[in-house]
Amino acid sequence: MTIIAARRGLALIAAALLGLGSLSTPANAQTDRPLLAEGRQTVYQRVLTRPGALQFDARDGSVQRQYPAFQPLYVYARDQDWLQVGPSISGGPQAWARKSEVVDWKQNIIAAFTNAAGRERQFLFESEDKLRALMEHEALREIQARMLAEAASGSLSTDRGVQAVEPEEYVNIVDRLYLMPILDVVQDLHPLNYEPNLLMEVASVPLREKDAQAGAIADNFDAGIVFVFDTTRSMDPYIARTQAAVERIVGDIRGTEIGERVQFGVVGFRDNTGAAPGLDYRTRTLLPLLRRKDQDAVLATIRAATDVAQANSPGFNEDSLAGVEDAIGLTDWEGAGRDPFDARVVVLITDAGPKDPRDPNARSDIGAAELQRAAQDKGIAVMTLHLQTPAGGAAQHQWAESQYRKLSTFNGENYYYGIADGAEEAFEDTVSRLVTALTDIIRVARDEAPQLAPSDTSPELVNLGIAMQLAYLGRLKGTQAPDVIRGWVSEKAVEDPARLAIEPRLLVTKNEMATMADLLSEMLVLGEQSRNAEDTDSFFAGVRSVVARMAQNPDRLVNTEADTLGGSLEFLEDLPYESQLMLTTPDRWRQSAMNRRSILDGMRQKLVQYRKWLLDPTVWTALYADAPDGEHVFAMPFDVLP
Repeated sequence: MTIIAARRGLALIAAALLGLGSLSTPANAQTDRPLLAEGRQTVYQRVLTRPGALQFDARDGSVQRQYPAFQPLYVYARDQDWLQVGPSISGGPQAWARKSEVVDWKQNIIAAFTNAAGRERQFLFESEDKLRALMEHEALREIQARMLAEAASGSLSTDRGVQAVEPEEYVNIVDRLYLMPILDVVQDLHPLNYEPNLLMEVASVPLREKDAQAGAIADNFDAGIVFVFDTTRSMDPYIARTQAAVERIVGDIRGTEIGERVQFGVVGFRDNTGAAPGLDYRTRTLLPLLRRKDQDAVLATIRAATDVAQANSPGFNEDSLAGVEDAIGLTDWEGAGRDPFDARVVVLITDAGPKDPRDPNARSDIGAAELQRAAQDKGIAVMTLHLQTPAGGAAQHQWAESQYRKLSTFNGENYYYGIADGAEEAFEDTVSRLVTALTDIIRVARDEAPQLAPSDTSPELVNLGIAMQLAYLGRLKGTQAPDVIRGWVSEKAVEDPARLAIEPRLLVTKNEMATMADLLSEMLVLGEQSRNAEDTDSFFAGVRSVVARMAQNPDRLVNTEADTLGGSLEFLEDLPYESQLMLTTPDRWRQSAMNRRSILDGMRQKLVQYRKWLLDPTVWTALYADAPDGEHVFAMPFDVLP
């Protein structure tokens, strides 16, 4: 048994919070909008259809069709044992369903499995008690290993209470949204370390697809590596060292199958040319990532990158995040839509820290954490080689390391490599080890012996290879589906609370994200005009005025009676998530200028990300045929909510 994955465009869950209310409307009532959830002003009641649920043309009327299992519907009227329903907020009621054939959806959140590299596959249990029994067992790891072996052999006893097992392959929910709504959440402590943990009841339904007609992993798996070089003056010797290391590795694999499976690109970055025109460019794609038979162009490009800028940058820190952002966003990782790169790695090489988004010379308002999320959602791991030269000083190195560690996280592992004192030989050795490890990902996938000895291969590099292969297999094979199931699962791996197993995500409509973006944009303008504590009343009065104006647009679902900045977005309430914005009251806004600055900076960084998503058609999925553009949905990570 495995949880299923479905291709983009299949029926999914929607993105408005369902409240369990006792609101009721006569059977003949027709409303422009669905019923409001109890105690809400802008959140509508929703249900999920049970397997076998039927669609009727009227109460006690004729059957029109059978609904897909767990299809989300808005509730327009309740009449004893019947619900009048429709798939859209704006489309009105379209049919009737029996109350017994639907289940209330308490929250608009879904579960997404993380990549299982570095942890065990997780079970879905028939009850919360069965899940707790495993988590609290003194021989947890031994029992878990036995159960996984039983599941693999098909001999898992029903007494175990297991409904399904996590897929062996990883499916990126941003690439292919799959249906696993969270029906209930219990906030608890993980019994191994007593840190907060969520126990979740989830539902899953098979959305079957034909197997991909690709060859075996050994014949198709390849890697794209994009170097992002700091090409300012101080980097000259390190670029030459990189060229020497890569040249050795390319020479070793030239003319081999591995050589054809590892491809390179090069991006250079400097700083704001407006402040220092002599820098020539802020970022530049020096060589695009392409599939080449010969890597001479790569070596020539790295060699040419030693022609570094002679002008001084504005400040010690450089705009490295702009370089990484271009490597993530402008590189053709999809192979012109025909043959995507399977393992995807960006290698940042710099002796400076990144520009803070608040720096006037920074290109983007997006920070390291937001950029990391964008990379991981595309299946890209960012590695940072940070040359801690004496010119930076301890305080600067500490700042840079903290930011680059945020940037260089992938699937729970960290790929930050600090080079003490900027030692050139140690740097070249590190470049050689990392690039060889990346070529070893291809070797291992082809059942060949890796070049690096086990003592030279750290656990995070091994897990990176496993994670990339699991993601590839998920794309290649799809996932075999069990029957419709409901089960309980732990947010954090039962055997290792340091590993996230399930990532809750909020399904938002495009209208809802546009509402968040509009509100943040207006709040930023008001916030910059109201820097002092004495301006608090006028700031909140301005926010209320903005919300009142937005409320006149039926596509902007805002609550005009909120007491906090984030409370205007009612569909975010009652989630197992808190943020500065959601908790900001007038009293909290008055507390300190630093607190106000932190809130505004966070709003600005998230607004940039929202606007990117709103303009990217590939991340949005239609919930049903002919769905309006504003009701397409996106699985939004909790850590980027307002």
